[in-house]
Amino acid sequence: MDTYTSAAHAVLSENARKVLEKRYLRKDINGRVIETPDEMFRRVARNISGAELLYNNDENARKRWEDEFYAVMTSLEFLPNSPTLMNAGGDLQQLSACFVLPVDDSMDSIFEAIKHTALIHKSGGGTGFSFSRIRPKNDVVKSTKGISSGPISFMTVFDAATETVKQGGTRRGANMAILRVDHPDILDFIAAKKNNDRLNNFNLSVAVTADFMEAVLEDGDYELINPHTRSVVDKLSAKKVFEMIVEGAWRNGEPGVVFIDRINRDNPTPLVGDIESTNPCGEQPLLPYESCNLGSLNLAKVVKVENGKSKIDFEALSRIVALSVRFLDDVIDMNRYPLPRIEEMTKANRKIGLGVMGFADLLVKLEIPYDSDEAVQVSEEVMGFINKESKRVSRELARERGAFPNFNGSTYDMAGEAPIRNATTTTIAPTGTISIIAGASSGIEPYFAIAYIRNVMDNNELPEVNGLFKEYALQDGFYSDELMKKIAESGTLQDVAQVPDRYRTVFRTSHDISPEAHLMIQAAFQKYTDNAVSKTVNFSNGATQEAVEKVYLLAHELGCKGVTIYRDGSRDAQVLNIGKVNRADEQRPLKPRSRPETVHGSTRKLGTGCGNLYITINEDDEGLFELFAQIGKAGGCAASQTEAIGRLISLALRAGIEPESIVKQLRGVRCPSPAWDNGVMVLSCADAISKAFERYLQGKKQYSQQALHSAQESRVNYLAGQCPECGNALIYESGCLLCRMCGYSKCG
Repeated sequence: MDTYTSAAHAVLSENARKVLEKRYLRKDINGRVIETPDEMFRRVARNISGAELLYNNDENARKRWEDEFYAVMTSLEFLPNSPTLMNAGGDLQQLSACFVLPVDDSMDSIFEAIKHTALIHKSGGGTGFSFSRIRPKNDVVKSTKGISSGPISFMTVFDAATETVKQGGTRRGANMAILRVDHPDILDFIAAKKNNDRLNNFNLSVAVTADFMEAVLEDGDYELINPHTRSVVDKLSAKKVFEMIVEGAWRNGEPGVVFIDRINRDNPTPLVGDIESTNPCGEQPLLPYESCNLGSLNLAKVVKVENGKSKIDFEALSRIVALSVRFLDDVIDMNRYPLPRIEEMTKANRKIGLGVMGFADLLVKLEIPYDSDEAVQVSEEVMGFINKESKRVSRELARERGAFPNFNGSTYDMAGEAPIRNATTTTIAPTGTISIIAGASSGIEPYFAIAYIRNVMDNNELPEVNGLFKEYALQDGFYSDELMKKIAESGTLQDVAQVPDRYRTVFRTSHDISPEAHLMIQAAFQKYTDNAVSKTVNFSNGATQEAVEKVYLLAHELGCKGVTIYRDGSRDAQVLNIGKVNRADEQRPLKPRSRPETVHGSTRKLGTGCGNLYITINEDDEGLFELFAQIGKAGGCAASQTEAIGRLISLALRAGIEPESIVKQLRGVRCPSPAWDNGVMVLSCADAISKAFERYLQGKKQYSQQALHSAQESRVNYLAGQCPECGNALIYESGCLLCRMCGYSKCG
């Protein structure tokens, strides 16, 4: 292959530099950045190319590959996943984004998995689990004569461990929990995140079987099987269970589904074991103890102009694929794995996942609408080419380095077929922060907005404008700050007459596109992807459950391996006006609202180790207003502490603090004298207050809907909440929450 050292450095955007400085570049002990972006890319290239010496002890050859890797990254044609950028060449040297761990039906296995999860999260990775092997709740445990608490209860322990462990670097813990649809506790699993008040470090997906889907289509029953005894314990209506899954997805996006039999149909190493789970965003099915090694090439960089018409530069695409596959294979050897068993399994199969970003940019440059038959054709053409080329390069590497150790007996082990280096080569992963660095659209997602207001601390309403759109607007002479502000009011071009039709046609946003069109693109990429595709199917807030059900059935029909939907405003998210900036006067210190003459509320009694605690919660016309807590006689130590807690809660409520945040802070606080109250353990007076407050909120579910209803009548965009780090809008894409301003990601 020709050396590739002539590529010019791409210009990093201001936002890309800020994300790099905050999350990727090395810092000294005082938090001061001591590395430039160029030095970061050189650090990564030098480190990863070190794997070349394992196969060819030639320093000149290693240096050549270092220069090649450096060039393809600095040109922003390809970027590896975040852990590789962060950790390559550093003390940690943990380069994988995600892992799958087994959870067997024993205390030893469960708590070993929790320990391993903590080690993985500490190293900067995310984890996926199947809880399908755990016996159902109320099952008899013969060794102890006790009663099983079931998989959901153990999931809460994993969730608590994730909450406690802070990951290395700037990545946060993320988990995937999967339960087979034929597990006896499946109904509890489907409803586990109904109220968004637990398992917040988990994405949930139901492992849907082929038999179940057949029963759904035929409106028949299907069997529930105890995983411990393998006996049939009940039958359920498949259609009704399916409708419950759909209802949950419509309500808040949980759970998603994975078509587990379809995933195992494409399992390249069936003799090694069955695939039971995926990584946190669902795009990487993995065997127990496998890790995923991902990277994405930038499709916006493979467009050339011939005779005045833009077209895909397949020669450039071939070159980038070749470098990317070699890079990712080298990552496997340079990785420092958190567990020996993960290293063993990962190196035995050598799975890599080359994906894409900049697909929406590519379509715009080709002047093709996202929701068109031509876009589906381009999807298949591009991904088909990438998949084919990645296999060619992997086979070249096998001739040079040997096939993956589990090749014999794999699906590649056929007469006349050349050995291959990697059991899988392609995955469509989320590209949240790396697409910000590359200045590209995220993954295969459409744009979420063409312009929106950045959260700033002054009175300047400066819209953040899509770079490609701004370039065309300036080029064609219709750019103005006033027009950009107008576009930022809704984020879309569809009702903006000042924008020429040719641009309104191709600059499509998530909600300009039907859910079915979203899914057609996902299915087109899945057709030529070894692993799976991370993609969000967006619905408007007013979408019906029937519309969601239609998409789930269509995903099954089209051959997808899973589906994730998001209905705007469905996750108790703060309603954000895309056209409104947080002005300086809105950032002044909060002042509690004054007390009116009358308030209304209720009082609850809970037993504690210090005696009965009476908790009164009151509201005024604007909502929750105050909380009083009384225990024992006035003047006592316990009484004064509970009074103080009540006063601080009241102050917080009157200042507009979210009640859920108050509950979270108080929940689980312990004292030396816990007590039982109606079968519930009360750990302290503070814990009792949190329980009383939480019950009150659960009885008032409509409180969170009032703001949503009023906002529906105004011109706002329902995004996915507010970034906890910079205050800008979060978006929900590819199964994860992402801030495109600072790079914060809920999935790490």
